[in-house]
Amino acid sequence: MKSRSPALALIVLAAACATPHVNEDPLRTDWANLARYRDANAALPPPAKDENRVVFMGNSITENWQRDFATMFPGKPYIGRGISGQTTPQMLVRFRPDVIALQPKVVVIMGGTNDIAGNTGPSTLEMIEANLASMAELARANGIRVVLSSVLPVYDYPWKPGLEPAQKIIALNAWMKAYCARHGDIYLDYHTAMADARGGMRSDLASDGVHPNEAGYRIMAPLVERAIDEALGTR
Repeated sequence: MKSRSPALALIVLAAACATPHVNEDPLRTDWANLARYRDANAALPPPAKDENRVVFMGNSITENWQRDFATMFPGKPYIGRGISGQTTPQMLVRFRPDVIALQPKVVVIMGGTNDIAGNTGPSTLEMIEANLASMAELARANGIRVVLSSVLPVYDYPWKPGLEPAQKIIALNAWMKAYCARHGDIYLDYHTAMADARGGMRSDLASDGVHPNEAGYRIMAPLVERAIDEALGTR
C-alpha cells in the first residue's frame, strides 16, 4: 500500500481537528451557555404595549422556580432565564441576549452563591459585586428597572463543603442593599425570611440547604411580587 503524501496527511489531520468531540466540555465551547435560550428568545414576541414584562436572571434557584411561574404567578408576563450552576460572570456575558433583547420593564437578578462556591474558579466578593453592578448598569442604560435579590442563606455547600459561606453571603447582601440605595434600584431581601440562627437555610425550606423547596418558593413569591410592584411604581 502506498503511503499518503505529506499534503494529504495534512488535510486529513486538519479535518480531524475540525471535527467536534462528542464529549467536549461545554464550558470550553459555550462558557456562558448562550445557546441555552437562543431559540426561546428568538421565538418570543416583543412585549405588548401595556405589558409589564419581567425577566428573572439567575442560576439553578431561578431555573427551578421558573417551571412553576404559570401556577405561582398566574397571568403574569414573567420570563425565567436561570441556568443551573452559573456564576455572575457567566450571567453578565449573556445579559444582553437573555435580558436586554427581551425588552422587559423589570429584571430580577439573583446571583453570587455559585461564585462563593467557586463553580468557575476562585472569586472574591469584590469580583461578584463588580459583575452585579455591571448587570445593573446595563439594565438601567436600557431603561430596565433593577431588582437585586439577596443571595439565599447557605451554611455549607453539599458539592463544596467547608467553605463557610454564611458570613460571606451576609456581607454580599449588605453590599447589595447599600448599592441599591445609592443607585435607586430595589433590594429584595429573601435572606431575612429564610435564614436560621447559623445563617444557613431553614431546614423546612430546602432539602439540601441551598435550593428552596415549594415551601421556600412560597415565602419568596410575595416578596418578589412586592419588589416588582415597587420597581414598576405600582406600590
